Amino acid sequence: MEAPAPGAPPEPGDDETRRRLDAYAYLSAPERLEHIAIMRVFCGTLLADLAGPDVMAKLRESSGPGARLDADTLTARLEQLEKWGNLLRGSHTVKASSITEYQRSRARYQLSRLGERIQRDADGVVAEADAAREVSNELLALVERGLRELAELVSEPGGIAPQDGLERVSTLFVQFAEFAESIRDFYAYLGQVLARYDLNSAEYQGFKELLLDYVEAITEDVAFRAPRISAALDTLWPHLPPLLERLDAHAQGLAGLTPQGEGHSENRVQRSRGRELADWEGLRGWFSDTAGQGSQVDQLRDATLRALQSLLANAKRMLRSATGEMSRRRDLLRLARWFDEAAPQDAHDIAVAAFGLYGARHLGIPPSTDEVVPAYTSWWTGPVVEVPVALRERGSRAQRGRTSSVEDHSAQKERLRVAARERAAGRKAAADELRSASGRFDDVRLTSAALNLLLELLATALGNAQLKRRASAAGERASWFGLDAAWSEDADLAIWLTVHRTAGARTLLHSADGDLLLDDLELVIGRTSATADDEAEVNVS
Repeated sequence: MEAPAPGAPPEPGDDETRRRLDAYAYLSAPERLEHIAIMRVFCGTLLADLAGPDVMAKLRESSGPGARLDADTLTARLEQLEKWGNLLRGSHTVKASSITEYQRSRARYQLSRLGERIQRDADGVVAEADAAREVSNELLALVERGLRELAELVSEPGGIAPQDGLERVSTLFVQFAEFAESIRDFYAYLGQVLARYDLNSAEYQGFKELLLDYVEAITEDVAFRAPRISAALDTLWPHLPPLLERLDAHAQGLAGLTPQGEGHSENRVQRSRGRELADWEGLRGWFSDTAGQGSQVDQLRDATLRALQSLLANAKRMLRSATGEMSRRRDLLRLARWFDEAAPQDAHDIAVAAFGLYGARHLGIPPSTDEVVPAYTSWWTGPVVEVPVALRERGSRAQRGRTSSVEDHSAQKERLRVAARERAAGRKAAADELRSASGRFDDVRLTSAALNLLLELLATALGNAQLKRRASAAGERASWFGLDAAWSEDADLAIWLTVHRTAGARTLLHSADGDLLLDDLELVIGRTSATADDEAEVNVS
């Protein structure tokens, strides 16, 4: 890390930066109007300590936002401004004739330098933020003449008198600072106007005169004088170091009264403009390209070109409107008024009617077919739907580019056919296993496929059964039901199943998935065939 240059002011640390920024807090606080009124009271004085009663009396005279403050509230506001760094505790001795007067006047405050500067800038923003500031164009000619005369005087034998040089340098930089500040303010206002694309005829006429007359005159004058100022600075540049030394030796100002070295970092002095070489480098960089950075003159030219392009765009819009083409300016202003006056729900309805902007789930792009999204799923947590580029960027649903070739699904079809054949073969093997195990189910362990087929046939048979109530031998009320026509078959597998209900019967089936016990049921399995042998029934118990 490089060491700071001797005599250079130290960079503020994080704590110092935070302390300075805290001084702006009163401008955004909820009680900002009362804080501003109090700060204006202190800004109207010089090196004056004011107590709470003094501030309250001045607030009552102004009849502003702070006129209604009571003593306790005003004390709280003053303490808060002191905490932010806008005010300082007064050091003057309090003279009071009574204890009551001492208690009211013991807390005295005065304006801090940072607070005074912030309040002055805030008042300037409030008073002139929207006003167009005129450019002091005549100051540029004075800057050119002052530089040329100063270059001639320092080149003469013996140089320029120190007092004369000090006056010329101070005058030169005051003129340049005023001109540069007016340029910045004017082009900031111009940028605010450029952001509008709904100018009517009267506004357009004023904008046109502003650009074509005023701005063009400024740009031409700056472009004419910038080379001359750069040439005068080139002539003056070798003589600047000895000139600044002579000026410092003649009048050091506060810099000569400030102690140097450690322990005196808070006594930094902001010197007058033009007394440091950095000020001259900034002046030179404004008019000429230095160190590869564009000059302010080039930026001025580019900004003027953009302003003219914006003027041309508004002119084209107005010409289209005059030739019969539709201009929606009046309709859009009416729509904006409806939005401003509508309740929240009515504003949503107006947006739907005017622009067709419905909820996110009504975009018209269906999700993937393999995703089932319930209607109550929020769009925030739901799956993302890919929006085509043409629809996202241009709002077009038309297909673009060449039609893609038809995709070949023969391999997929072959895989599906193989899988179907394997499933059919597995079911046929399960049917053969059931038929071969008939009559000896107690000694056979069925596979999972055979048991699943048996359960499928059994469920179908029970679903087709007809239940009949049967009475007991003694003629009492029926205590159990019988099964009639409990029968099912699978013609593709050539297998059928019949279920009979028999009291005390037990059917036990062993399988790889476990044992199945059927109480009071008997199963009859056979093959569906035209031969007599195939129609033989097999009793399973």
